[in-house]
Parts: sequence; C-alpha cells; structure tokens
Amino acid sequence: MKVISVTNRKGGVGKTTTAMHIATAMAAIGKKVAVFDLDPQGNATTSLGLNKKDIPYSSYDVLTRGINISDVIQKTFVPSFFIVPAKPDLAAAEIELINAPHREFVLKSALKDLNEKFDYILIDCPPSLNLLTINALVASDSVIVPLQCEFLALEGLTDLIKNIERVKRSLNPKLTVQGIVLTMFDRRNNLSFMVEKDVRSYFGDLVYQTVIPRSVRISEAPSHGKPIMIYDFKSVGAQSYINLAKEVLKREGEI
Repeated sequence: MKVISVTNRKGGVGKTTTAMHIATAMAAIGKKVAVFDLDPQGNATTSLGLNKKDIPYSSYDVLTRGINISDVIQKTFVPSFFIVPAKPDLAAAEIELINAPHREFVLKSALKDLNEKFDYILIDCPPSLNLLTINALVASDSVIVPLQCEFLALEGLTDLIKNIERVKRSLNPKLTVQGIVLTMFDRRNNLSFMVEKDVRSYFGDLVYQTVIPRSVRISEAPSHGKPIMIYDFKSVGAQSYINLAKEVLKREGEI
C-alpha cells in the first residue's frame, strides 16, 4: 500500500479536487483506493455526496478515540473507491493530540490496519502545516502539491518544500515529493503562463506535464456529489485529471 498526501499551506488551490480525482481515476483502472479526509471542512466527504450528519464515525474518531479505521471507512458509489470521512469536530483533534504519546505518528499507526486491503491511500490535508498535516506527512510515502497559477504561488511553494524536507529529516526519512501540479490554469491570462514558466524553471521535472485548467464543470461537480469524471467525462477538466493520474501512476512505477 502506498500513501500519498495532497497538501499545500494555502487554501483554495485544488487539494481536495486533486485528491478526489486522482483516486477516482485509480479506481477506474482497478486499483483499490481510499481518500482519508483530514480537513475539518470535510470537502472531500461532501464532494462524494455524504451527509456529515449521517456519519457515525469520522477521521476525528480514528485520531483521538482509537476507533479502528476499518469501522470508519465507507464505500462510495464509485467501485473500489472508499473514504474515511471528516466532520467539523476534527478541528479539535489537534488540541487533543498535543499531549498524546508519539503524537506525530498517530495516523501512521492507524493506517496499518488497511495495509493489505488497499493499493493507495490519498490524504486530503488541511490548508496549514499543523499537527494534522505533520501526521499526514509522517504517514506518507510521497507528497503531491497542487499549485494555483497566481502571483505569490512560487514563494509559498518554496517554503512548503522546505517544511517537507524538515519532516523528512526528523520524522520520515522515506518521504519524497512525487510532484507539483499546476491548477486553475487560465489560458486567457498571461499570468498563468508566467507562473508555469517560473515553476518549471525552478523545479524542473518535479512539475507534472499535465496542467489542470480553470473549469466551471470541475467547480460544479462537488455540488452534485460526483467526481468530474462521472459528472462530465468528456470535459476538459475530466480529461486533464485522467492524464494527471496517468503521470502519478507512472511515477509510482505502475505504467
């Protein structure tokens, strides 16, 4: 089982969308995959049409109450695609974990119960480098960083990469950055092309070739509780995420 965190300290850059659609594409080719919703906003949970009020256990219970992850994980309507849902109470988990023994390793320990059952776990991280995100990085084999094509993106990205390197040195020596994906790319805007040029010149092959466009259809899909591949398979957004998933699997040595 491979564990991949999808993270960026900035909100609104496409973390949830990226995690959901890579997972959907993986499931479509027969991989058994789960998304662990580690964001108290629970956007991944909502994007799959789940009602948070109907969820008996969530990622909060896994991290703070020792509930077995197998009792929390849920099937989705997409075959081979599962989710560990999140509710707003997850926001309290960071405070409750402060005095926990080996607090940075709680998630890693919890995920061991899924080790023989899944091919991939994708962790949808909160938009900050807090204890929840550190737990995700410690539990992960690699990291995918979505990067919105805007002016200050590169500055925040270099800081994030430095923080990932710190976690690697002190807590998880095997951690790598699998790749950086450019999101919300607007071909009508010269700024998007400038950001792409800067990021590719600085990070080189670390940047995926696939670029995710700014798309109304991608934005609409969560309101229907469906991934874009199911909501509108022929859309440019859906095809872009399929191509991105191919790149991810290629870097994992599966293609």
